[in-house]
Amino acid sequence: MADSRFHTNTGPYTIDRIADISGCTIKGGDSTIEIEDVAALNNATSGQITFLDNVKYNKDLAASKATACIIHPKMVEFAPDDMVCLVTETPYKAYAKVATLFYPTQVTDDTAIHKSASIADTAIIGKSVIIEANSVIGDYVEIGDNTHIGANVTISHSIIGDNVRIHNGARIGQDGFGFAIDSTGAMPVPQLGRVLVEDSVNIGANTCVDRGSGPDTIIGAGSIIDNLVQIAHNVQIGKGCIVVSQVGVSGSTKINDYCVLGGQSGVAGHLHIGMGAQIGAQSGVTKDVPAGAKMMGFPARPIREFWREMAQIKKLLSK
Repeated sequence: MADSRFHTNTGPYTIDRIADISGCTIKGGDSTIEIEDVAALNNATSGQITFLDNVKYNKDLAASKATACIIHPKMVEFAPDDMVCLVTETPYKAYAKVATLFYPTQVTDDTAIHKSASIADTAIIGKSVIIEANSVIGDYVEIGDNTHIGANVTISHSIIGDNVRIHNGARIGQDGFGFAIDSTGAMPVPQLGRVLVEDSVNIGANTCVDRGSGPDTIIGAGSIIDNLVQIAHNVQIGKGCIVVSQVGVSGSTKINDYCVLGGQSGVAGHLHIGMGAQIGAQSGVTKDVPAGAKMMGFPARPIREFWREMAQIKKLLSK
């Protein structure tokens, strides 16, 4: 159960209401029963709803005391007889909708700016925007409606869309790493572009997104960027991409729509990552990646090739 000091529960809700919100089909039990809260599978109790989408936790399901469970159809048979099953092919996403029903983001009708935040007079702030403590919004920055800026965030040279979430400590719009280098030393190159963050983007804590050197740095609509990620100048990330923690993307690389970059992977500069490509954790991408490819290792190569190599190495070591 969530700590009420930090999270406000808006329940209870009937199972009918929960099924409607989540798009689930009800199997078994009384659909008018009221559910008071959401909880994890292994500690849910009567009056609570949980979820299951991983077969390895079937034993926990059988022992669960939850009144209801959001569950994949293949796992319904493992549920206790007295449990109401809310059946869906996508239990985790359905659970996200239900948890949001019980614990919605608290946004007031008016813009909520903490008294310690610093907002430039020329910045444009949309409706129902939250800006938390000690954040700094620079000159001419634009922030769209229903956007939430966490504490200690700095934003400059940026246009931020609607329904964006930028978590604590993120740095958006600072200088890119651009230097002209010769035998006499390094001279900084003015970074004259912007950062464009499209609608419904989520940017994690302590992530850095450098502004472009001339062209803009772009984060496409609906993309999710984890904590501690570095996005260099002129990078273009398409819509619906997922970038996991400690990823680094070098300058002027274009990542097409719906790509996934696993944790601690690195992408060299001036590359093209095709639509729907997946880069495994700790991989190093040194050349273009075709659309839909799954890559792994350093240098990154097709994932089946990578695992064949690992198997051969294991055989050699076992001799």
